[in-house]
Amino acid sequence: MFAARGIAISLSVFFLVYSALSIAVYCVWQRAWFYLQKYPARRRADLMFALRLLPLIASVAVTLALTVPSFLLLEPRTIDEPLGGAPLVFGLCGLALLTLGVMNAGRATVRTSRTIRRWVSHAVPVKTSGPVPVWRIPRAAPALTAAGVLRPRVLLSGAAEFILTPKELRTALQHELAHVRRRDNLKKLLLCFVAFPGMTGLETAWLEATEMAADDAAVSSVGEALDLAAALIKLSRVGIPEAPGELTAALMHSPARLMNARVERLIAWDEARKVLARRYSPWYGLSAGLAMVAGFAVAYGQLLVRVHTATEWLVR
Repeated sequence: MFAARGIAISLSVFFLVYSALSIAVYCVWQRAWFYLQKYPARRRADLMFALRLLPLIASVAVTLALTVPSFLLLEPRTIDEPLGGAPLVFGLCGLALLTLGVMNAGRATVRTSRTIRRWVSHAVPVKTSGPVPVWRIPRAAPALTAAGVLRPRVLLSGAAEFILTPKELRTALQHELAHVRRRDNLKKLLLCFVAFPGMTGLETAWLEATEMAADDAAVSSVGEALDLAAALIKLSRVGIPEAPGELTAALMHSPARLMNARVERLIAWDEARKVLARRYSPWYGLSAGLAMVAGFAVAYGQLLVRVHTATEWLVR
């Protein structure tokens, strides 16, 4: 009974923290989106992704770092306390939430794997000097897409290779390589795991920001920006693009509104939007991390007592 009570309480805390923070994110993300418009696309995408994952990270941290230790250290093992209705119900909800997340991520992985296998059934490798392999597929669609989570690769259609000039093709490939470098497919997998009602708007805004961030990373001059804009316009006339896998980053599979916005941004490209490598001293991060660990260690005992008191209230 002690172990069952501990599991139920831990899952209950996970569910309550995750749900409360998810509702908070749902309420504030639009205001945050307007605030983030002044930042470059890359930072917007990173901050929105962090905001979307905040409920999961915080709930896991509270559960593993506070709830479980407080129960193991402060809960008497000799008392045969019955499991109340609240922890049982909330615990089942937490278990259902985790199970649903695993199932969503698994389904997305399976569907994407089937789609990629169909695309590459007759693919041939393209000789490139980059670190990511490029495969030519005998299809008109997808024109260009970054596929794969653990072993990424770029798929290039024969139609795209035929209608694009070498410069346009190079900038389009750079766009897909930017998705690979930023591990956008892995981020999409994580979003499948943290599915929650009402988050579609935030996830759509993040997807739009990732496309613009990849555009910015692919170009470093006005000429390259115009080449990428020309590639988008040419490929949009090939035909209706095939729906990509959920865990792929396709160059062309975007709403018409987003495609128009991307082309307009590229045509109006300026030097201030160039993606530059920022150099930060590792000592700043190390100092901040050590300060947080020290503060947490000083207050850890009192935090465990307070968390145990809260879980006791939950049981009653």
